Amino acid sequence: MSFYIIRRTMISVLLILVVTFVCFVFINLIPSDPAEVVLRVRQTPVVTETAIAEIRAELGLDDPYLVRYFRWLKDCIQLDFGVSYVNPTRTVIGEFARTLPATVTLALSSLLIVILVSIPTGFFCAVYKDSWFDKMARVFVFSTTSMPAYLVGLILMWFLSYKLKWLPTSGSGSFKNLIMPSITVAMTYISTYIRLIRTNMLENMKEDYVAYAKVRGLKPWRISVLHILRNSLQSCIVAIGMSIPQLISGTIVVENVFAWPGIGKLCIESIFNRDYPMIQLYILFIGILFVVFNLIFDIIQHVADPRVRSLS
Repeated sequence: MSFYIIRRTMISVLLILVVTFVCFVFINLIPSDPAEVVLRVRQTPVVTETAIAEIRAELGLDDPYLVRYFRWLKDCIQLDFGVSYVNPTRTVIGEFARTLPATVTLALSSLLIVILVSIPTGFFCAVYKDSWFDKMARVFVFSTTSMPAYLVGLILMWFLSYKLKWLPTSGSGSFKNLIMPSITVAMTYISTYIRLIRTNMLENMKEDYVAYAKVRGLKPWRISVLHILRNSLQSCIVAIGMSIPQLISGTIVVENVFAWPGIGKLCIESIFNRDYPMIQLYILFIGILFVVFNLIFDIIQHVADPRVRSLS
C-alpha cells in the first residue's frame, strides 16, 4: 500500500509540473503584448516602441522562453505571483486570497445540496425502479443535464426573485444571497450523481451477497441501506471527491450571473482587463486542485476498497 501511495504521489508531482508548463505556455500564446497592457493600465498617453521595450525589459519579457518559465516557477513555489496589472498596488495572491473564501463557501454549500438531494433520490430511484418516482426523477435528470448553468440561474432569478420576491437577485452578505447561486451550481451535479447512485445500486442488487442477505432473513430496508447503498457509495468516492474542484471551477459562470464576489468573477474581470498574472494564477490553481483531489480520493478509495487494492 505504501508503494502505491508513493508512486501516485510522484506521478501527481510530475502532473503538477506539466500543469505549470502548460499554464505558462497558454498565457504566453495570447496575442496581446503584456507590455502594452501595462502601459494601458498606467494610462500612458502615447504608447511608443521605446516605452514598450522599457516595460518588456522591466517585466523580463526579453529573456529566453525557458529562462522566463523557470523564473516564474521559482516565484510560484515562493507564492510570489507578481502584482495585478489592473491595480499595481495589490498583489495577485492578495486579490486571490480575498476572493477565495466566497468561492469556497459557494462550492461547499452546493456540495451539501448535491449530497442531500442526490443520495436519497438515487436510492429511491433504484429501490422503486420504473415507478412514477423513478420516471419523474429521470426526466429531471435529463432536463437539468441539458441546461447550462447560466440558464438555470436566470430561471431561478426570474421565478424566485422577480415573480415571488423571495430572494435577492445578486450580491453577497447574507444567507439569502447564497441560496440561488448554490442551487444553480448544484443542479448540474445533482443529476449526475442521481444517475450514478441509481446505476450502482441496480448493479449491486444483482450481486450474490444480496441474495445471501435475503436468505438470512434480513429486512429489505436493512439490505438496501446497510449493504447495497453502502457498497454503491464506496464506488462513488472518487467521483464525489472530484466534485469539489469541479464545483470550485464551475462557479465561474454562476458567480458572474449573481455578482458573487469569488475567484470566478475575479477571473472573468481579469480576462476582460487582460490581467495576465491573475489569469495565470487562476488556471494554475484549478489545475493543481484537480490533481491534488484526484490523488487524495484515489488513496482513500485504495485504502477503503479491497477490490481496488487487488488490482493495483
